[in-house]
Amino acid sequence: MISKSVAIELTSSRTTSERLVAFVELTKPRITLMVVMVAAAAFYLGARAPFDYATLLHVLWGIGLLSSGIAALNQYMERERDRAMQRTAHRPLPSGRVSPRQALAFGLALTTLAELHLVLFVDWTTALLGAAVIIGYVTLYTPLKTRTSLSTVVGAFPGAMPPVLGWAAANKGFGLSSALGIEAWTLFAILFLWQFPHFLAIAWMYREDYARAGIRMLPVVEPDGRSTGRQMVIYALALLPVSLLPTLIGLAGLVYFWGAAALGTIYLWTSVRAARSLSRNHARQVLLASVLYLPLLFILMIMNAR
Repeated sequence: MISKSVAIELTSSRTTSERLVAFVELTKPRITLMVVMVAAAAFYLGARAPFDYATLLHVLWGIGLLSSGIAALNQYMERERDRAMQRTAHRPLPSGRVSPRQALAFGLALTTLAELHLVLFVDWTTALLGAAVIIGYVTLYTPLKTRTSLSTVVGAFPGAMPPVLGWAAANKGFGLSSALGIEAWTLFAILFLWQFPHFLAIAWMYREDYARAGIRMLPVVEPDGRSTGRQMVIYALALLPVSLLPTLIGLAGLVYFWGAAALGTIYLWTSVRAARSLSRNHARQVLLASVLYLPLLFILMIMNAR
């Protein structure tokens, strides 16, 4: 038989492990990984010879901390709304695995460390852009979610900043015009437009959940789905020519051009089909297409970079 002291030790170990898992979940690892990957791609595309591996590691660590901290703060602010939705009720705060005070302290610590790291090991421009992301996401986007469906537009601005941070870090010391040139804003525009079909598909799939939580996503405000479908198509259509700009501005070659055209056409086609049927299954396929689109697009851009 297991002694009482051993049983207590095993229980304590399991509790510690479960708590660590809960704190990792607060960082939204999959989203953070995508943010870091996009920033890394932008850094690679914007880098000049000789390639600065040390700065790359520093900027990715800083952006990873930044994304993780923002995710934790977002969940702290939305803990009651998360509790009302089936898709988020299992998160660390609604499930009681992490207390609100712990989540707040964790989020503040990560975002503060991120900014300090970017200032000390990258540069002030990247750190200031990171601060703008915190302000845009935490103080503007999150509070607006219960007030207007336009919160999605507001949130798309900080959501599209990772490639700008990556590009700015790669061009530190070359002046503001290089750090925030047309290439950086082209990557920003691609990510900005990509978000809308992605998030509108999620909003349509979980519109009842959002309604219960009082979040004014477009499918909640206009439940017939026409505006949701129309906007999915408009943004996917706008993304198609914008995604070709890297070739036109000399950032990538023709292989990227035709690959981006193919990916954009698929993304547009799934959006059109979802808009016509307004079915949950077709909205899920838009979501799947969006998740595949972004990494494939940046992989193409890196492989065919000029």
